[in-house]
Amino acid sequence: MMIQHDNPVTQAAGIAQIGNLAQCQTALERALSRSTNLPGLVCFYGPSGWGKSLSSNFLCNAQRGYYVQVKSIWSKKVLLQKILLEMGIKAGQTTGEMLDQICDQLSASGRPLVVDEMDHLVDKKAVELVRDIYEGSQAPILIIGEESLPQKLKKWERFHGRILSFVPALPVSLDDARLLAQVYAPGIACGDDLLAHLVDISHGSVRRVCVNLDQAREEADMLGADYIDLAICQKNKVNFYTGEAPKRRV
Repeated sequence: MMIQHDNPVTQAAGIAQIGNLAQCQTALERALSRSTNLPGLVCFYGPSGWGKSLSSNFLCNAQRGYYVQVKSIWSKKVLLQKILLEMGIKAGQTTGEMLDQICDQLSASGRPLVVDEMDHLVDKKAVELVRDIYEGSQAPILIIGEESLPQKLKKWERFHGRILSFVPALPVSLDDARLLAQVYAPGIACGDDLLAHLVDISHGSVRRVCVNLDQAREEADMLGADYIDLAICQKNKVNFYTGEAPKRRV
């Protein structure tokens, strides 16, 4: 099963074709199109705010896959229940029965499973449950987590050895910012100097660029303008978000 590259991610869907959408697509496609007998687990990892969840959720929907975003308080049983809920299947009485249900559905459907926030499963030592799902279904599984996830997984050799590829998320770029501006500042022309500044203060975070583009849009709306650049923002003392904690007042 291959992801069709001729189906572009459109602005109408509220998604910009930024670099990390392509990176996530690469990761998922490697699992979907792998050769027989190659492992089907792939890992997409990177710092928080770099657009991993948004990209993976969008692509998972495009492939009619099953997406779960793990919460810190979830137990193994709850994870199985949430996956079955995503599949539209009534959960069995025991964890063993639920595991078999998930494996059977993945195997029969050929659809991928995306497990976001995998770090929570690592912290709870529940990694082997994902391996059980893979072994029981041989389905393509994309796991997503923070920058240190590949190193964390080394503690589980049997799991780590079944990962086909580790694909890193990319820091936001100027080209990304131009595409994001079409979604988060529609109808407003943003100067390249402003976009470059937003990329610089974002420290790689797609989320921060999006937040600041929305702020730039609000400023342009207040001014009744359809163009905004860095000089205008500086003149009007626009306080962009950098991720730094507010300084204490003295």
